[in-house]
Amino acid sequence: MKKLSTLAFTSIVALTAGISAAQADKLTLYCSADDEFCQVMARGFEAATGIDVNMTRKSSGETFAQVKAESSNPKGDVWWGGTGDPHLQAAEEGLTMAYVSPMRGELHPWALGQAAAANDKTIGIYLGVLGYGYNSDIMAANDLPLPTCWADLLDPVYKGHIQMANPNSSGTAYTTLATIVQIFGEDEGFEYMKGLHANINQYTKSGSAPIKAAARGENTIGVAFLHGVVKQAVSGFPVDGVAPCEGTGYEIGSMSIIDGARNLDEAKMFYDWALSAEAQSEAWKVNSFQVPSNVSAESSPLAPDPATINLIDYDFKLYGSSAERKRLLQKWDEDVSVLPQ
Repeated sequence: MKKLSTLAFTSIVALTAGISAAQADKLTLYCSADDEFCQVMARGFEAATGIDVNMTRKSSGETFAQVKAESSNPKGDVWWGGTGDPHLQAAEEGLTMAYVSPMRGELHPWALGQAAAANDKTIGIYLGVLGYGYNSDIMAANDLPLPTCWADLLDPVYKGHIQMANPNSSGTAYTTLATIVQIFGEDEGFEYMKGLHANINQYTKSGSAPIKAAARGENTIGVAFLHGVVKQAVSGFPVDGVAPCEGTGYEIGSMSIIDGARNLDEAKMFYDWALSAEAQSEAWKVNSFQVPSNVSAESSPLAPDPATINLIDYDFKLYGSSAERKRLLQKWDEDVSVLPQ
């Protein structure tokens, strides 16, 4: 498998190098992962192919909104990273195009399942487990109990100590909302979100912001993907992560080619390259600890292991649909966000 992977990757690089030399190619990349991860992908593709990459980093919700706003005159070529739900919604709304990569045979089944759910208009590039992290120094200084479950976060003792992102702009936060609804049921789930709201000190725009604030000592508990908690911990900050006892959801970080891409050949080249083991093995070297979708890619031993965590049977098809996403966000806006804190 390793030999086949190397041969496939070599063929991609040879093809892209030949076309690049002839056309002086370029690529416009919209990226929804952490900036360091986005940079390593953009610069890595440039180094592998000689193609110039213009990269813009925004959260998943913001990127979806941009792609939709530009649909009559697309400016981006590839949308890489971020939670899979908005990628699925973009596929449903015809904002992205179908593409079947020759690299698909090297991917985990969950990555291909994401493609199947979108009629090949997106594909899984990494997996991340949802949970939360806390600053252990602040917890100790405030004599706060260590939470182990979603339900624990409703304890009034945590009032003003919790941050999460706004689900309208953040894929992480929308995954949180959809996870809570799937665990507790919709009625009880929204009662949970109301109770959590009472303890929230700020709704951030980006899903990674709450755990970064906790790491810096500006916040106590941040709802986040656990690979984001690990990233802060290995950077030397006093944070620990929790996979909640009731079970938890997860993201399948995804990649899509924007329908009407101006640089379609380059977009397909990036798509193939980004699915290679060589490209995906660079992630953990910049402290990105998601599980890569290529079965031969290297990942850090510090990356959260989904096999050891109680993951729910997350319904990506339903909660990634345009109608369901809009409905849940509207209900959160009307029933939760307007409540006093």
